[in-house]
Amino acid sequence: MSQAQPAQDWLPELCTLPRLVVMLGLAELVVIVLALSPDGAPRWSVEHFLSASAFALWQAVAVTALLCVMRSSLSRLPQQLGALCAVGVAGAVGMCSAGTLYTLYTATGLQIGAGHVGFWRFTLGSAAVVMLIGALALRYFYVSDRWAAQVSASARAEADALQARIRPHFLFNSMNLIASLLHSAPQVAERAVLDLSDLFRAALGAGEDNSTLAQEVELSERYLSIESLRLGERLSVQWERTEPLPWTLVLPRLVLQPLVENAVLHGISRLPEGGAIEIALRVEGRLLHVRVRNPAPEPGGVPVPRVERGAGHAQRSIAHRLSYRFGAGARVTGFWEQGYYACELAIPLA
Repeated sequence: MSQAQPAQDWLPELCTLPRLVVMLGLAELVVIVLALSPDGAPRWSVEHFLSASAFALWQAVAVTALLCVMRSSLSRLPQQLGALCAVGVAGAVGMCSAGTLYTLYTATGLQIGAGHVGFWRFTLGSAAVVMLIGALALRYFYVSDRWAAQVSASARAEADALQARIRPHFLFNSMNLIASLLHSAPQVAERAVLDLSDLFRAALGAGEDNSTLAQEVELSERYLSIESLRLGERLSVQWERTEPLPWTLVLPRLVLQPLVENAVLHGISRLPEGGAIEIALRVEGRLLHVRVRNPAPEPGGVPVPRVERGAGHAQRSIAHRLSYRFGAGARVTGFWEQGYYACELAIPLA
């Protein structure tokens, strides 16, 4: 039975500067370990250390370049066989380069290493070291790539789950609202239909993964326009846009509208008198700060302590996706404050 071909290259990508730097660092680390090892051999001279470093770095460049060129071909093989071939390629490079160096040094009468060693011991030993370091590097890169892919898939799944949760809930409420306005206020119902159409067109994004700050604000405005029809005077919105703002900043889709929706559903709609949602956007240093604040009843009347990284499904999802895109510099915090609940986003600009 033939084995199915992999859908994509599974061999780690080595054709990048960071990966090349890692390979060079591992090669130099081997030289440093050999120079410092207490094996009873005479101390290495500066010339000896530099020549060994040049040899190791050249091997690292040769192995990296060759595996980079052969990546597609090796990835078409079953993973175990392809991995063995990749390590074998590294060993062949180490053996050929060591054999060539040994021949040149012997012809010129120079010594190799701390003393005279045999041809096969030098070439096979060099090949074994290159194979060992190459195998460790490939394994590390493979695990790192799989982890990054898993985190990306998890972030995408959370975004999809968040959208799937929001769309039916909001759609049903909006359609009921529009149905109730058809006879009493047809013009208002027509405007609501247009807002709903624009809202879902922006939310769906025609299959796009990313959004911008301007699109996120527009999405929230559409949502609030429809909710204001349902809640009437109970809902008021106060926008605070402190210019200049990075309106073209690329963001994960749905990072602001879910927070605004939470403010309406868990805050304003639960208060008989309603209240105002405050949405503030400003830039401080190299961070974009987005704050959504609304009056809300505190659970049990007891203040809830400050919660880092968000509270609730929406905030956890937003925190996860922002952290994946922007790293540890992105923060999502939620906390109660004198009868108000506030959620703040801090997003790095560079």
